[in-house]
Amino acid sequence: MRPIPDMRPRKFGDIMRIAIAQDENRVSEHFGHCQGYAIFDVEDSIIYRRDDLPNPGHEPGRLPVFLAEHGVNLIIAGGMGPRAVELFNANGIQVLLGVSGNTDYVAQDYIAGRLSPGKSSCHHEDGGECDGHQ
Repeated sequence: MRPIPDMRPRKFGDIMRIAIAQDENRVSEHFGHCQGYAIFDVEDSIIYRRDDLPNPGHEPGRLPVFLAEHGVNLIIAGGMGPRAVELFNANGIQVLLGVSGNTDYVAQDYIAGRLSPGKSSCHHEDGGECDGHQ
């Protein structure tokens, strides 16, 4: 099991922004083809704001930059390919995959340290495609 990136606020005044790839109110199986992103602003381990950000469209390499421009520190999704993970990390965004469930509960569970990620629902073999996408 991979370690969970622990970016939870540590001290008074710590602020973070979590994006969860979503379809309806559930974590999307693939971040790039989701309907949008639930954006949670967290301070001192308390969610103080939630916004929904529509997906601007899947264009290779664009979504990590797009979410970085929106101040995201962590992306949570069911899955994504290894190149996308590299691009998120290069943009200063941690990645947590293999997650499913209601987006609000997932955000709360992450902040409380109760989130158990699994395997990515997106599997790319040797740089290939995953269900028709990269």
